[in-house]
Amino acid sequence: MVRVMSFAATILTLYPDMFPGPLGQSIAGRALIEGKWALEAVNIRDFATDKHRTVDDTPAGGGAGMVLRADVVAAALDSVADDRPIIAMTPRGSPLTQARVRALAGGTGAIILCGRFEGFDERLFEARAIEQVSIGDYILSGGEMGALVLLDACIRLLPGVMGAPSSGDDESFESGLLEYPQYTRPAEWEGRTIPEVLRSGDHAKISAWRKSMAETDTRLRRPDLWERHDGARVKSPSGARRQTKEE
Repeated sequence: MVRVMSFAATILTLYPDMFPGPLGQSIAGRALIEGKWALEAVNIRDFATDKHRTVDDTPAGGGAGMVLRADVVAAALDSVADDRPIIAMTPRGSPLTQARVRALAGGTGAIILCGRFEGFDERLFEARAIEQVSIGDYILSGGEMGALVLLDACIRLLPGVMGAPSSGDDESFESGLLEYPQYTRPAEWEGRTIPEVLRSGDHAKISAWRKSMAETDTRLRRPDLWERHDGARVKSPSGARRQTKEE
């Protein structure tokens, strides 16, 4: 009997040897060996039609660099397409969020396109249902590193990968906030001690402290996240003023 994988990733890339890369180590690597997810790397160059195996050409209208050809990439994509979402890693995409990661981890996997050079011929996105995703406002040499980031974020959420089902519940971004500060033994290090509340054994006080610290750190370090958080309007002075005027 053939075992059906719950999460399968297919990577379309010019550099298939980059996979599994770091995904072959630690919890992702163990999960791969144990069959909790599957990985396939497909070389886009195998779908070129000329003797030089050409996958790119000069930009229409002029300019520096090269552009991945729509016909070659589409042929590679069509060879593996099924009901999984197709994601292109590109700086022009929507920012990757923990909510999107959770949705992907809850599905059957993804087909991931890794861009190179100046990116993809735009007609590829007009002709195929492809979600464009970015991992940040900076430029990498290609989409492979972004694909590794996306997959690592998904794999750790798969059943049985992290161990206890609740392991990821309190992490940064899960509730829209950064995670609260963490401490462990020794109780004192270089004159610095673990906050007394965390040693009190009072779970209600510990929970309240962690919530307060998560809110404070998010407000100070990531005001963009704080402004989107449900409690920001009520708890910030500016939010309170707005609420008073509305009343």
